[in-house]
Amino acid sequence: MMKEKHLVCQGATCKCKFGTAPDRLKVKTQSKRYINDKDGKEKLTATDKELGKTFEKNTFGSCAKMNHNPCQVIVTEWSGYYEKILIEDNTGKVLLEDSKATCPVGGKDCIEIINHGQTAEITSQNFKNANPDALVEICPFLDFKEISEDMEMEEENTDYR
Repeated sequence: MMKEKHLVCQGATCKCKFGTAPDRLKVKTQSKRYINDKDGKEKLTATDKELGKTFEKNTFGSCAKMNHNPCQVIVTEWSGYYEKILIEDNTGKVLLEDSKATCPVGGKDCIEIINHGQTAEITSQNFKNANPDALVEICPFLDFKEISEDMEMEEENTDYR
């Protein structure tokens, strides 16, 4: 059975095996398809079309392949993307957390994703599905029933805005 893999979004942290610092991915090829983003303003879905200078700083620090001179990353291709989801806006295939990128200096698959960029968000449904006895054991000082009720009220109020 295949392990579940996360899709990658804007803000994913990447590193090059020849660099000294990570950088964050910027999605520049589409502006409509978001994942794991409640308001649809930050986490654009990343695809294999994110090529060229597609990072926030466009550097992974100093590059071991260039005598430790500053890295100037340029992505020429991605591998390991998910073939079954195509983003119509840029005809790109979505990146997975184990996708890799190629840079002309570092070579094939020298850039890897170390954090996919998605974050977990607790909802009232999580509390409804949780074992109350287990929650009390983990955090005995919190009133989870009250927290759940407050979250439900907040969700109801935001549904009508």
